[in-house]
Amino acid sequence: MRSAREVAEVLLKALEDKDLQAGLDRSILNSIPLIKGTLKRNPYIEDLAKRVKKAKDEVLGNIEYYIDKTMDNIRRFKGVAHFAKTREEVYKILDEVVGSEKMVVKAKSMVTEELKVREHLIERGNEVWETDLGELLVQLDKSKPMHTIVPSIHITKERSAQLLRGLGFNGGVEEVREMIEFVRRFLRERFVKAHVGISGANSVDANSGAVILVENEGNIRHVTNLPNIHVSIAGVEKIMPSYIDAICQAMVQAANIGTYPPTYLSAITGPSSTADIEFIRLYGVHGPKELHIILYDGGRIKVLKEGIFADQLHCIRCGRCQLECPIWQLAGNMWGGEVYGGPMGVIWTAITEGVEKAAPLALFCLNCGKCKEVCPMDIDIPNMMSELKRYYHDIRTS
Repeated sequence: MRSAREVAEVLLKALEDKDLQAGLDRSILNSIPLIKGTLKRNPYIEDLAKRVKKAKDEVLGNIEYYIDKTMDNIRRFKGVAHFAKTREEVYKILDEVVGSEKMVVKAKSMVTEELKVREHLIERGNEVWETDLGELLVQLDKSKPMHTIVPSIHITKERSAQLLRGLGFNGGVEEVREMIEFVRRFLRERFVKAHVGISGANSVDANSGAVILVENEGNIRHVTNLPNIHVSIAGVEKIMPSYIDAICQAMVQAANIGTYPPTYLSAITGPSSTADIEFIRLYGVHGPKELHIILYDGGRIKVLKEGIFADQLHCIRCGRCQLECPIWQLAGNMWGGEVYGGPMGVIWTAITEGVEKAAPLALFCLNCGKCKEVCPMDIDIPNMMSELKRYYHDIRTS
């Protein structure tokens, strides 16, 4: 287990990183007023959040039942359902579905970051590209996402231009529009050539097996529609009891990051199909011929049974707690584990990497309660931080 001194050294290094500090300062200045304005203009989001919390209570209280139900309904609509308990099981499925020497395009997904899907597929000889602009910048930077929704929140426009020059961009630092146009042209060729598209899921409907995805760039629609094979990977906590509940979860998430209404809201139920000739349903038309949905455990079911960190599985990954946290505002996801950072990230680190990894991180939580105050799911992160602090103290004094 790392010591408090070792974590402090990482945080101090983050404070000395001028690019990181500039990126965080600019992004926080822009994002917080945007979110508050969005919620003020759409007060009904608060009621939707209460509905989502109740629906998640139902699923998390009966998780095995809902996993089985979801998988049955994925198959009913001609998708291929997989359940993976461990990272190694996910890799085995991907090796069978994707293989090697393929062009793979990815949508932004924290669970695929958690699983290191991109790295695994590259090791198998595939060419893999992140297609969310922010995630592409993180890939080029060889860093980790600094926010659950806006992964490149720490990367300035100056650094962005520098990274994109490695792909052939020759515009100026101030020409952000030129950077976006360059990425559009660069990725369009990869979308068309891709054999496999990989996405996460904002939510999954247990009644139909539908995958709900929310976005603004339009890249996810290309990822999930152009390749012959679409693979969606979702933590089991993303399951919702009904189609409407699944849609509501995506809406609440979008509103709490300030991108509401989202430009695109996709609901994908099975592979593409047609019944235009004699009303005979056939699959594999303009969109994917195969849809594979991997429901991933990764310690989540165990956490539900143990109860200590179970509340965190209500998380809809909006990342609002991160933006409001005084420590995250200074260090971003450098205050965190390999993937997850900030208030939600410390607890997700405990779930996905172990309490030993998360406990020293919790020591730097101020327990100010701002994370719980803004959380649309009212998750009691301060209480779970206190549990981690107690664990650290007990280990050190035993």
